Amino acid sequence: MHRTLSVASSPVRDLLALTSRPEVISFAGGLPAPELFDLDGLRTAYDTALRDQSVLQYAPTEGNPALRALVSSRLTRRGLPTSDVLITTGSQQALALVATALLEPGAVVAVEEPTYLAALQCFQMTGARVVPVASDADGLDPESLRSVLATEKLSMLYLVPTFANPTGRTLSASRRAEIAELASAHGFWVVEDDPYGELRYRGAAVAPLASISDRTIYLGSFSKIGAPGMRLGWLRAPVDLLRALVIVKQAADLHTSTVDQAAAAEYLKHNDLDAHVARLCVEYGARRDAMIAALPHTVPDGTTWSDPDGGMFVWLRLPGDVDSAELLKKALTHEVAFVPGAPFFATSPDHATFRMSFTTNTPAEIEEGMVRLAKVLR
Repeated sequence: MHRTLSVASSPVRDLLALTSRPEVISFAGGLPAPELFDLDGLRTAYDTALRDQSVLQYAPTEGNPALRALVSSRLTRRGLPTSDVLITTGSQQALALVATALLEPGAVVAVEEPTYLAALQCFQMTGARVVPVASDADGLDPESLRSVLATEKLSMLYLVPTFANPTGRTLSASRRAEIAELASAHGFWVVEDDPYGELRYRGAAVAPLASISDRTIYLGSFSKIGAPGMRLGWLRAPVDLLRALVIVKQAADLHTSTVDQAAAAEYLKHNDLDAHVARLCVEYGARRDAMIAALPHTVPDGTTWSDPDGGMFVWLRLPGDVDSAELLKKALTHEVAFVPGAPFFATSPDHATFRMSFTTNTPAEIEEGMVRLAKVLR
C-alpha cells in the first residue's frame, strides 16, 4: 500500500481536467479525433452483438475466441506471425499484467529516456527500480543499453519502438536487431508497446521487434485505430508466459467486457479496418504536416523538435534554461495547452522539453493554436 500511495498522479490526467474548457485548443492529450470514429460501423456491430444474450454474461479470461482469432490473423498479415493473444482492458492493462507477473520489488527495468509516463507509474507501483537508456533520433541507443547491462541485471526493457510516446521517434531496423541479440544474450524480457504502429504517414513499415525476438512481449490496442472508450487491447507472448498472464488477469478482473469484445469481433468480421486506418492516416498526416509547418513561426530560434513519420506526437526542446511547466501556465491564459516534458523522464528531467499532439485538432485549429502558442513562446 505504501508503494501505491507514493506514486504521483499523472500530469496528463490533471492537465486534461484543466483543458476541458471548449475554448482551449489542446495539444496535450494523445487523443484520437472523435469525428473520425466509425460511429455507424460500431453502432451496427454493437446491435448485432446484442442479439446474443450471452454477450451480457461472464466469459473466459483469455477473451472472446472469435476476437482473439481475428486479432491474431490481423497481426500475422502485418508481419507478426501470431497463433493466439490475450484480450485485455486496453493495452494499459496488458502492461500492468506484465509488470505484476514479471517484476518484484528491487527488479531492474530499463526504459528509453524519455518514455511513456504511465509505464513509469506502472513500474514504480511494483517497487521495481527504473534505469534510463539514452536515445536519439533513431530511438534507443544500443550502446547506452550495453553500458547499462555492464552494471545491471535487467529483468525487463520497456520500449515504444514505433512512433514513440512522447518523442514520435521510430527505432531503426538495425537497432531492433541489436536489441533482440542483447535480450537473448542477457536473458531479459523486452516489452514492445505498439499502440501507434499502424498510424504511418510516410516511409516504409519497420518489422516489429517481436517478429525477430522470442524474448519479446507485444502489446497492441484498438484505442488509436478504433475507439479508446471500448477499452480493448491485446497481448502476444510465448505460450508459457501467456498462460501465466491469463492467471494474473483472472485475479485482476476475471475478463475484459464481454459485450465490447463481441462488438469488436463483429466489427472486424464485417468492416474493412485497414481502409478505416488508411483514412485516419490521410487525416492525421495532414494534421501532422500543419503542426510541423507552423513550428518555425511558433517557437524561438534554437528550438529543436522531432519530425515523426507517424503516430500522434511531436517532442520539442526549447533553448536555454526554461521550465515548460511555467510556460504552460501562461499558455493556458492564451487558451492553448501542451504537456511539459519533465514527467516523461525516469531520473533527471529536462524541464525545457514538452510534448504536443496533433491528432485531436483539425489543421485550421492547429494553425490557430500555434498562433496562440507563439505569443507565449516567442
